[in-house]
Amino acid sequence: MSRYYHLLGVRIIQELLWFKVAVKNKYGYNLHYFGFVTDYHDNMRRKQLVSLVVLIFLTWNILMYYFLISKNPTKNENHGLGGKLIELQNDVAKQLRDNEKLLEDLRQIRNDAVKKEKGNKLKTHGVKDTDPATHKIAVLMFSCDRTTVSRSLDSLLKIRPKGDGSLLLSLRTKEKGLVTHIKQPDLSDLKLAWPQKKFKGYFKIARHYKWALDQIFFTFNYTAVIIVEDDLEYSPDFFDYFSATYPILKADPTLWCVSAWNDNGKIGMVSDDPELLYRSDFFPGLGWMLEKHVWLELSPKWPDSFWDDWMRHPDQRKKRVCIRPEICRTSTFGKKGVSKGLFFDKHLKFIKLNEKPIDFTKKDLTYLIQENYDPTFHKTVYGTPLASVTDVVALRKKTLPALRVQYSTKEEFKSAAKTLKIMEDFKAGVPRVAYHGVVSFMRSGQRIYLAPPEGWKGYDTSWT
Repeated sequence: MSRYYHLLGVRIIQELLWFKVAVKNKYGYNLHYFGFVTDYHDNMRRKQLVSLVVLIFLTWNILMYYFLISKNPTKNENHGLGGKLIELQNDVAKQLRDNEKLLEDLRQIRNDAVKKEKGNKLKTHGVKDTDPATHKIAVLMFSCDRTTVSRSLDSLLKIRPKGDGSLLLSLRTKEKGLVTHIKQPDLSDLKLAWPQKKFKGYFKIARHYKWALDQIFFTFNYTAVIIVEDDLEYSPDFFDYFSATYPILKADPTLWCVSAWNDNGKIGMVSDDPELLYRSDFFPGLGWMLEKHVWLELSPKWPDSFWDDWMRHPDQRKKRVCIRPEICRTSTFGKKGVSKGLFFDKHLKFIKLNEKPIDFTKKDLTYLIQENYDPTFHKTVYGTPLASVTDVVALRKKTLPALRVQYSTKEEFKSAAKTLKIMEDFKAGVPRVAYHGVVSFMRSGQRIYLAPPEGWKGYDTSWT
């Protein structure tokens, strides 16, 4: 620092000399910068000039010495430097706190804007109140004679959101804190003729469902219900998924349920992206949400057995669809049950349960509304290159991100599905997970669309 001020003094003196030269030049002196050659031999004037410069130079250095040394003694230099460093550190810390607060404010502004935009989009579809917290939504767990009910119940309670957002109801289980126990009063045996007698378990389940759902909507007066069973486990974002899709369910009259299940959701057959959601013509079950107005329609004509297949029939579905995820939000460990482990060892135990929680409540899901979804869906599917089943299996076009395999008959679909190792059965003519006849899944890192020809006209209920 002292060297800096010393050089500054020299520079000032140079400027003074230059000024002096400039003045003298007006009177004919032939002087050069930092040289005193003159056509006149006026030694006296030159000595006076030199003396003045030397005096100014000495005075400047003395003043700098006094300012830098006398005012800042050496013994205090370290203390002063340390104090300044501490002061600087405190200033930096304060600035970081201020910046963090500013970022938090900006995040809040952004979230408020997204929420407002979401609300505006939903209002354009006729939904006035899109906040699930203002609606009474129950979680209903069906249980019957399974000793593993506590496993499913504990998994559900573990992820249950704090507060009173939903009431957990369980059938025929012990009361456990947040759980309200309701019990089916009619446990009488059913007198059935052959061949229905061998399906007695399915008749009891249908009776059980009818009674419990009547309780949910007519006795407890809930707006909607999330239905689960005692052999399921749940992803950490199970409740976020249903909370975020509930306004979409209300907004779009072509939707009649939201499901946590993907029938082709086995490991290796789904994308790694847990945010992907779809529309599906197939009713999946295994963790699903139903609104009261739909139950008012179904309750009076509820079947005596096989209620899930009954719901898949066109008379009930009425071309309405469900929302489903790419990666399941439930998985089943129920090998034992009325179905006697049907599909479990070959299929169900390989279903992938999502482990990467997504806060869907902060996502814009209005793309799932039919008028937004369908144009993009058809453009994507039928803009994908065609390939044969052999091409897919042999990875002949593995450089392409997606391929479309076409089928035109039931036999072609079943043959392709069997080779590609996806579910090959139909319910009321609808393949599992299909939307407009298209079944979407992953194979060897490629998106595969098993699709009918463009211009699909609808399902053929004779395909069983």
